[in-house]
Formats: sequence, C-alpha cells, structure tokens
Amino acid sequence: INKLLSARAILNIQKLVSSVAVSEYVVKYVAAIVRATRPSDDKSPAFVKEMLDFGAGPRAGQFLIQAGKAMAAMEGRFSVATSDIRRVAVPVLRHRLSANFQAQSEGISADNIIQR
Repeated sequence: INKLLSARAILNIQKLVSSVAVSEYVVKYVAAIVRATRPSDDKSPAFVKEMLDFGAGPRAGQFLIQAGKAMAAMEGRFSVATSDIRRVAVPVLRHRLSANFQAQSEGISADNIIQR
C-alpha cells in the first residue's frame, strides 16, 4: 500500500470542501427531498406513503449537502448545484429509508424509491 496523501493534505481537502458555497435554493431543495421520504409527512408522494415504513431524518439533509459540496469541489466548482445533490442522493439516502413488505415483495428497493 502506497501513501497517496499526507494527513495535512487530507485536512486541507476537507477544509476546501467545507468552504464550498451552498445557496438557499439548494438547501430548500435538499429539505424538500428529505421531507418527501417521510411517509408521515402530508406533502410526501403517495408512493412513499405506500412503500416506506420510515424515511430520512435531518442528518440525511446535512450529509446530502456535504456530499454535494464534495462533488462540486471535485469538479472545480465553488458552489453546489441541484445536479450534485441528485448525483449523491442514492448513496446518501439508501440506508436511511426502510422499504416496507409491500415494496420488497414487488422487488422495489430503497434505491428505486429514491430514484423515483
């Protein structure tokens, strides 16, 4: 195993990623996505109410934004776009949703529900 980055380089990258800007629009977009995963929320889609036992919590939103910042930084951009959030939604949310028996019996996974 060869060392690729020093501890100092890793800390600098983390600092850079945390400095990527996030607009109010993107924050609201993330909040809407997270809320839409909750079957008990009045505004969540019908398929969410039918196929999930529980949805994502507030930390999911925080991690969507952090992952979006990392995507933007890797592409050399200074702010997060909604496309960054869509790109990281499945890996960030998949373990935070619980597909119910109905969804599982129809072969529908949390990944499918997030993509929908």
